[in-house]
Amino acid sequence: MATYVNDLRLKEIATGDSSGTWGTETNVNLELIGEAMGYATKAVADASTSTITMPDGTATNGELRSLYLKLTGGGQASTITLAPNTVSKVWFIENATSYTLTFTQGSGANVAVLAGQTKAIASDGAGSGAVLYEVFDDLSVAGDFFVENTIQPSGDTASGDAAAIGYTSAEGIILTGQGSTSDVTIKNDADGTVLTVPTGTTNVDIVGVATAATFEPDGDTAAGDNAAIGYTSTEGLILTGQGSTNDVTIKNDADADVLEIPTGTVNVTVAGDLVAAGTLQATGDTAAGDDAAIGYTSAEGLILTGQGSTNDVTIKNDADADVIEIPTGSVKAVVAGLVEISAGDIAIKNSGTQSTVKFYCESSNAHYAQIQAPAHSAFSGNVTLTLPASTDTLVGLAATQTLTNKTLTTPVLNSPDITGDTASGDAAALGYTSAEGIIVTGQGSTSDVTLKNDADGTVLTIPTGTTNVDIVGVATAATFEPDGDTAAGDNAAIGYTAAEGLILTGQGSTNDVTIKNDADADVIEIPTGTTNVTIAGTLDVGGAKAKVAGLETIYVPAAAMYPNTTAGCADLEQVELSNGPEIKCLDFDASSDENAQFTVAFPKSWNEGTVTFQAFWTVTGTNTGTVAWGLSGRSFADNASINTAFGTNVVATAKAFSGTSNDMTVSAVSGAVTIAGAAVDTQTYFQIMRDVSADNQSGDARLLGIKLFFTTDAANDA
Repeated sequence: MATYVNDLRLKEIATGDSSGTWGTETNVNLELIGEAMGYATKAVADASTSTITMPDGTATNGELRSLYLKLTGGGQASTITLAPNTVSKVWFIENATSYTLTFTQGSGANVAVLAGQTKAIASDGAGSGAVLYEVFDDLSVAGDFFVENTIQPSGDTASGDAAAIGYTSAEGIILTGQGSTSDVTIKNDADGTVLTVPTGTTNVDIVGVATAATFEPDGDTAAGDNAAIGYTSTEGLILTGQGSTNDVTIKNDADADVLEIPTGTVNVTVAGDLVAAGTLQATGDTAAGDDAAIGYTSAEGLILTGQGSTNDVTIKNDADADVIEIPTGSVKAVVAGLVEISAGDIAIKNSGTQSTVKFYCESSNAHYAQIQAPAHSAFSGNVTLTLPASTDTLVGLAATQTLTNKTLTTPVLNSPDITGDTASGDAAALGYTSAEGIIVTGQGSTSDVTLKNDADGTVLTIPTGTTNVDIVGVATAATFEPDGDTAAGDNAAIGYTAAEGLILTGQGSTNDVTIKNDADADVIEIPTGTTNVTIAGTLDVGGAKAKVAGLETIYVPAAAMYPNTTAGCADLEQVELSNGPEIKCLDFDASSDENAQFTVAFPKSWNEGTVTFQAFWTVTGTNTGTVAWGLSGRSFADNASINTAFGTNVVATAKAFSGTSNDMTVSAVSGAVTIAGAAVDTQTYFQIMRDVSADNQSGDARLLGIKLFFTTDAANDA
């Protein structure tokens, strides 16, 4: 007797069976064997559990016999039983559904295939206790392993892994290795090592340059570190090194030393200039053996100490010229130039004799003029000698000298007079004429006249050979009166003509003129190349907001409307409510489209464009159904025929009623309604309708009014 017991459920023909049909049955078996090597698709039932059965000896519903099985459809996660449980076989199963499919055969282990996954699974065919296996679990590949898209590991690695990639939700992607030198090595495409994790450490060795937006160390460095960067909350950023000459060296991009900390010291050596944006604060006294040192003590304050063959201390200017010198081993100071003291006194005291100040005629000559204090016995009190306020010669007691324009009774020194005009060839000259007043004339390669402040900063220049004035900073004046027209090529200019008055001219890529507030925000703009003016905020005129062109509204109440003669709504009704105002309304039936009309005369400032609308309405019933309102319009000019059809009707989105009787309901703003024959100086007729095909409210809709939105392109109707 024939049986169906093998793993492909082929018919095994018993001896003496199938007389006359043996060839047919054998061919069927061969076809089933071919099917078992091929591809099949099967739709999964939309159920939490289902069964796919391999039929005996037939290809009908025999998808489970195929080597590659693609599952489609489904509507939920499902557990699928592979039957019968005595089949021992390998399948490639592709889950083309949107849900996880879990495959089972008996009470043993199952295999889940996620949506979009393809897995190779095998069954042991052990009957009720049958087990399913993942064929490629713990896959070992002898050669290279190529993946066209991505590898998505799932699960943690273990300490004994020679080389493993893992993933957990907490740790993310995990690289684990075990080597004699490094646990992990990352190389570039030239097989060069880029990064290593030395075996058994938590260190990372980077062969090249580490580039990052920021590098944030966490932890203190140690005394034995060759080179380390650390951080603690107390010390902040820490640089630690250990070298035979320096512990720390900071270099510039030319590999030149900039700053050094010599080995085993707390000193800092700066190779170039030391520039501090703030202050340089020394702490501690200097010593006699210091070659050059800056110190500070609370008693002495700032201390400069030096040791040179000529001078112990030399202070120079930016031209490398000596300004103040303290000769070696002395307690005197030699000043090369002028001594200027901005405030306070100069006190000169000698030990037991009169103090003097000597003015030598030349550095190499012994001739001098001396100012000497009187003897102590001649003083009856302190004496003040006031010097002249201008260049002059002191009057001597015994000399015969001429005093001109001096009022000796009340010592007043009049200012000297400058007379005469300057000339074009003057390098630098001051002059005066009765017509021009004081004259400043100069001749330079860049500027003819330059005014500077006490920091030697340029304040005002007259560029050479021009009549222009360049002011570096801000020009402040009670008034600024330009005289002359601006030109088209001016980048930024202020001018004046008798005809145009004050003129502002500019040239920018976005705006020609921009007026800003003190927060640097634009207030008024004239866009480049236009005659337009853009005001960022509102325009106040006489304390009131100026009207500007833009969106305007007109409200038309139901009392200003009238039902159509044909297919019209109910007549205007005044309804007394139990509380609140009485309402005037037009009732529109739910059974058919009904209409009403009204007229509007738009202002001259209307841009003749489209309009939008909102409907204000209510319902006496409690049905929450929607109501849809439509609007069409047509304008009629002088001598135009009024007997002309309306424009296209536009229906606003249907609005649901609240379900509470007599609740105010405001529709959403409609789409654009095109007014046929739109023009200024016209009368526009509108038709409002209830479009019952677009709503589902069973009760009458009571129209209370319509709000029209239109756009103006002028501030008034002038």
